Amino acid sequence: MKSRPWAAAAIAAATILFLSGIAVGQVKAAAPAANQFVEQMGGKGVVNWTEGYVEAVGIGAPPQRYVGTPQARPNALRAATVDAYRNLLELVNGVRVDSTTTVKDFAVESDIINTQVQGIVKGAQAMEPQYLSDGTVEITVRMPLSGNFASVIIPRLLEKRLPTPAPAAPAAPAAVAPAAPMAPAPPPEVFTGLVIDARGIQARPAMSPRIIDEKGQEVYGSMNVEREYAVQQGMSGYARDLTAAQSNARVTNNPVSVKGIKTEGAGRSDIVIANADAEKLRASADNLSFLKKCRVMIVLD
Repeated sequence: MKSRPWAAAAIAAATILFLSGIAVGQVKAAAPAANQFVEQMGGKGVVNWTEGYVEAVGIGAPPQRYVGTPQARPNALRAATVDAYRNLLELVNGVRVDSTTTVKDFAVESDIINTQVQGIVKGAQAMEPQYLSDGTVEITVRMPLSGNFASVIIPRLLEKRLPTPAPAAPAAPAAVAPAAPMAPAPPPEVFTGLVIDARGIQARPAMSPRIIDEKGQEVYGSMNVEREYAVQQGMSGYARDLTAAQSNARVTNNPVSVKGIKTEGAGRSDIVIANADAEKLRASADNLSFLKKCRVMIVLD
């Protein structure tokens, strides 16, 4: 039986669409949820601190000689892709590592880090391109902040940051007459994670935030985390909503919530909490254990 012409044309069109989907590969860039903390980066892309990725947009147009020809779209896509990866490298270099350092600072100091960062950027995932009516193409590329990228930055950060001196031990009290026996103190409360409410103090996100007490002593930071957890999931999660942060799987079922008093450092990512809250966290070895596993969420405006 002879094939109908329209059926053959439909099969051919479907085949072309299927093959183009394989070539471009990719998934559509979804809009971030309202409770996610997304930082706009100069119109070239965003850093989604809640999901933990950097995303850049590239736009390309076909050369004039190809306008109206079958070569127009491939050339426009190529130009958009080059633009997107160039923008992504620029955005990545501007990511805050901590309150005083950006990725670019590390890249300038070390040719090895610079080369590694560029290689990771080149491997970023390309989203599905958008073909616009004027012949231009827009494409988004995305790179996670954790994993390979964090494995380059976090060790360098640990090398640079010196341990915070421990508080001086209190002087031994003078001998006094024995007192009447007292009831034993209640055991310290054990938590499964930490939520810092940093709204209203203009705190900013970073790959390696620090939580410090009013005396300047570090409660949480890169000096008391296990490298494996910091690389795999980042030093902390970020959200805009307190309830969402408290119910986040990162801090599991019984997190403690404390209020940030102010920020420190040029990048405003070091958050100061009250001494009483700091002591509550230090009171139990179990609390120090969850801090080592980076079970920390920070709520920002």
